[in-house]
Amino acid sequence: MSKSNRFLSLAVLTVSCLAVVAGCTADEAATTTTAPTTSSSADTSESNDASESTKESRVLRHAVFFSFKESSSPEQIDAVAKAFEQLPSKIDSIVDFDWGVNNSPEGLDDGFTHCFLLSFADEAGRAEYLPHPAHKEFGDTLRPHMKDVFVIDYWGVADEDADADRKDGDETELKHAVFFKFKDDASKEDVAKIEQAFAELPNKIDSITDFEWGTNNSPEKHDDGFTHCFMVTFADEAGREEYLPHPDHKAFVEILMPVLDKARVLDFTTK
Repeated sequence: MSKSNRFLSLAVLTVSCLAVVAGCTADEAATTTTAPTTSSSADTSESNDASESTKESRVLRHAVFFSFKESSSPEQIDAVAKAFEQLPSKIDSIVDFDWGVNNSPEGLDDGFTHCFLLSFADEAGRAEYLPHPAHKEFGDTLRPHMKDVFVIDYWGVADEDADADRKDGDETELKHAVFFKFKDDASKEDVAKIEQAFAELPNKIDSITDFEWGTNNSPEKHDDGFTHCFMVTFADEAGREEYLPHPDHKAFVEILMPVLDKARVLDFTTK
């Protein structure tokens, strides 16, 4: 799928999401456990042919980040990561999985070092995963070494062509995960403007190869008050180096700051 068609589809999703967000507060967005009323390219973009539109489907992203105790050795931490990496082979409802170690240069990671991005076809997949014996067994491996955990779930869009190409070619990409907590007095209109402004960046910055965003719907209560996740993808670190100082990115930051309470940023190269 071409980049222009990909972002056209995401733009349709963004407009639908904005309609939902305008009717709820940030707190409501953080606690809802149902999918927002959005439409995929399969039923909204008649300009895409049928073969292209069926390649995209909505998926539930489960973004998990860990920080570890200073007493835990690199070998013990690596064992935890490998145990998590084995879960897709044990739990059928995991339809996609990426992970990596934080390499963000921005210093907004709050000490989190390990990043895991799981995808489910729907909430039923997540409901199967959370109490699954293999997941609980992983928790036993993790618990002696974990210092803190941060979890955000949101609805994203799977591009099956891109996923297949990356996996078949054993290619990597750089995920730039951005989380926002807005000020208590930020209006719904101001938050909607931020959402729209961020969603417009892929059309302005060529180094962005993929983009999606959503509001948190995790039932686990490890969100630290963050309500929004924006997942920006680059081919490599050179793409991020073009993005961060880009004039359009800087202009977005200027309109963001007056309503932002806190940002958290973690980047990882997929393994």
